[in-house]
Amino acid sequence: MKDGREGKRILGLERNIFFVGITSFLTDTTTKMIYAIMPLFLMTLGATKTELSLIEGIAESTASVLKALSGWWSDKIGKNKPFMIIGYAFTAILSPLFSMATSPLQVLMIRFTERVGKGIRTAPRDSLIAGSTEGNTKGKSFGCHKAMDNSGAILGPLLAFGILALFPGNYRKVFIFAAIPGLLGLAAIILFVKEAKRDKTELLGRITLKDFSPKYYALLGIIFIFTLGNSTDALLLIKASDIGIQDTFIPSIYLIFNAVSVLFAIPAGILSDKIGRERLIIFGYLLYSIIYFGFGRTNSQGVLILLFALYGLYSTATDGIQKALVSDLIEKNKRGTGLGLYNCIVGITLLPASVIAGLLYDNVNNRAPFYYGSIMALIAVMLMLIFYRRGKGTLKKC
Repeated sequence: MKDGREGKRILGLERNIFFVGITSFLTDTTTKMIYAIMPLFLMTLGATKTELSLIEGIAESTASVLKALSGWWSDKIGKNKPFMIIGYAFTAILSPLFSMATSPLQVLMIRFTERVGKGIRTAPRDSLIAGSTEGNTKGKSFGCHKAMDNSGAILGPLLAFGILALFPGNYRKVFIFAAIPGLLGLAAIILFVKEAKRDKTELLGRITLKDFSPKYYALLGIIFIFTLGNSTDALLLIKASDIGIQDTFIPSIYLIFNAVSVLFAIPAGILSDKIGRERLIIFGYLLYSIIYFGFGRTNSQGVLILLFALYGLYSTATDGIQKALVSDLIEKNKRGTGLGLYNCIVGITLLPASVIAGLLYDNVNNRAPFYYGSIMALIAVMLMLIFYRRGKGTLKKC
């Protein structure tokens, strides 16, 4: 049967995985051009730290329900590409509308609608990546996708920095230019990505909660605990501004995080295929705890830059690896649904996490939200150790 795994490889990657990576690279260029300056733009509109966190939390969380729904629907009809086209179109078309926003409420409305697109595309995209992977190399595949995705997260802040250097303080110009790579990414998904076809016997029938293993639900519970302390990255950029880094250079600070993430994403994915994904996730959670404690303690610009670099290392040890582990625990015809529930849990939990962190930032001090995140990560480390010991390592087969 001909599917997304067959055909000529490109740079050692299955064709589908390469072109999905290209789309993510271009789309993330768009979103990170916007995200790198959004906290500063919102501050110019009069937003408080709590409002800023609330906007990010609402946008990510309320749209996250769609991640579960789109994952289930894609399993039901046996297709992923239509959901990806619709989802990426939302980002490409709506991103330049930020240039017309004049209040935090308008930003919230646009941000929420754009994130609906992410909710539609994420689980079907992850399912297509898993379905286009040959052999026991899902860690590598998700690592490669993350590396390409985060390459856009390097280029995006660089472009934002360049535009702000030419037009100081003109955030609206950044939003307008940000539309271009998003439209190119949409074209790539339409023209070059093929459906990873399935037999009719593989299509999803009636599904219940009992169709997923206790281990799958235990993993989601641990991820929920960790994510409660993993608030919006916008507060990291505000912290950088608070300790004296000029606004023009804030996108460059965010670039450091993404550069490290790109550098280590593929090696981390390959390593997870060899030593087990749980071990790498435990390392990532522990590193996050140390990093967030450091963000709380430091007032040094040099230390903060180092922490942003380490934050990129934490990201490579968790984001793609968690998706690969979730995929390991799910039957093939339920991957879209299972990955959708995972993405839904992560997205929804961002709302209370961000609100708690924003309230701590506004009402206690600029250290408190990071100490809180550090403690939650330590709890997740302990739970993940128990999960690993009881499960005796990562499953070797899907």
